[in-house]
Amino acid sequence: MENPLEIISDGDTPLAYIISPQWRPEKTQFLTPHDFGQQMGMIVYKAGEEITPHVHLPITRKVEGTTECIIVREGSCQIDIFNSEREFIAVRDLEKGAIILLLGGGHGFRMKSDTVLFEVKQGPYAGDADKERF
Repeated sequence: MENPLEIISDGDTPLAYIISPQWRPEKTQFLTPHDFGQQMGMIVYKAGEEITPHVHLPITRKVEGTTECIIVREGSCQIDIFNSEREFIAVRDLEKGAIILLLGGGHGFRMKSDTVLFEVKQGPYAGDADKERF
């Protein structure tokens, strides 16, 4: 597969990274820049290889806003992507296995079939203070 990644931007501002469900790299490959608050990539190991036991150190990081990583586990949907001024930028179909990293702006989903989305985002959860619907 030539390019597993589609970046949707508003000018120079990346809003979403969409990773194809067909992406199967032969070696470890990260798709996000090192300075992103959320890192995304595939880590590839051969049978018998190991990850050395480890702990993550209590490093303080400053995070502004909320990024979300969503994986389509079952079904299919469409995502509408908006910039920070709530202006429509793009719509994309997401099928089973697709991964999307939402970096900024706004978004909304329409389910095309019964769908299960797996979501990862920063916590702690702030309830209604976390988002503004439009």
